[in-house]
Amino acid sequence: MGRILQLAVVLTAFFWAAAASAEVRLTFHSFNGSVLFGRYPHTFVSLEGELEDGTPISENYGFSARRATPAVLRGPVEHVILVEDPKWIERTNQHFTLTIDDAKYWAIRKEVARWRDAPGKYYDLATRNCIHFVGAIAQIVGVRVTYPEDMLRRPKKWLNHVTARNPRLRAPQID
Repeated sequence: MGRILQLAVVLTAFFWAAAASAEVRLTFHSFNGSVLFGRYPHTFVSLEGELEDGTPISENYGFSARRATPAVLRGPVEHVILVEDPKWIERTNQHFTLTIDDAKYWAIRKEVARWRDAPGKYYDLATRNCIHFVGAIAQIVGVRVTYPEDMLRRPKKWLNHVTARNPRLRAPQID
């Protein structure tokens, strides 16, 4: 009976350690961009790691206008959830990273779907742009967010503002 108990303890410890090592890292990115080089300033999130059931996660999500045309300046336009190519992710400003559990991961995925599946013209430069999308995700994981008007087209400045409002992130300001 002693050996069975020992085996049970070892197996429990093994499975508990495996579950404890499962984690997903949520990183908040900004991209400086340049109108002259075809990429506008942008913000998005990436998720990397592993769920408790062992499912590997390597995803990223941003929100944008489906087409970059002058119509963006006049009001709501068609929207799209962007998935960045790895070459762009490597060139971003990584502002802060949080470790999240499975429940937060699935809540984020639900929010991404809500923005993706919104009917009609949902992207609006002033009220529903990439900053608002990333802000909605930040709020899911308990990050305090505001949207100062002078930052709504300046993702790096806005994420620095978010960082300053949330000292628990212990994240540096990015120049």
